[in-house]
Amino acid sequence: MPHIGAPELILVLALALIIFGPGKLPDLGKAIGKTIREFRRSSAEIMEEVETNPNREKQEEQQVLKAAKS
Repeated sequence: MPHIGAPELILVLALALIIFGPGKLPDLGKAIGKTIREFRRSSAEIMEEVETNPNREKQEEQQVLKAAKS
């Protein structure tokens, strides 16, 4: 996958300036920032749940085995 270099970034920013205008760019930047922040937070929550879930299942399995033995 090709990386975005400086010329491509300048082109994208120039197009955004032309399309949205200088008044809307700060609002657009805030919205994009909030979206990225929310995505990262949600991803971290999902990863935490996935990492803790196998441990929880192992503990429950051990409890079931102990109950079955007694």
